[in-house]
Amino acid sequence: MKVSELPVIVEQSFEVTVDKVWKAITELKQMTQWYFENIPEFKTEVGFSTRFNVNAPSRDFLHIWTITEVIQNRRITYNWNYEGLDGDAIVSFELFQKKNNTNLVLSMEIIEDFDDSIPEFTRESCLTGWDYFIKERLTSYLNND
Repeated sequence: MKVSELPVIVEQSFEVTVDKVWKAITELKQMTQWYFENIPEFKTEVGFSTRFNVNAPSRDFLHIWTITEVIQNRRITYNWNYEGLDGDAIVSFELFQKKNNTNLVLSMEIIEDFDDSIPEFTRESCLTGWDYFIKERLTSYLNND
């Protein structure tokens, strides 16, 4: 992913309340059930930072997240990068109430180029990953909760 590319945007509608989606994307106990199971801790506080490793077939990816914005039940934003690897991104989860549904808009904006010679850092891989997390994992989690 490169700064010159458009942000990755994934939208999904859920037939649950904003509060229920908010809790799923911000409460550690719920996040570990649909997102990354090894997140050690997570707080909805600006400046809070967490680190955790994800083992991929090609290498380990030590994720580093730092919360940069929190608007309760509306939006959470964090800086996302990896220890020892080039690249930096801003990831936002934004919620909108629409009648009996909650719409979630996930956006990932690149603020420093990632090395797209690493297969996981191509735009296609990024979009596929976010589609999986939001449209499959989160949807399944919220529908079965």
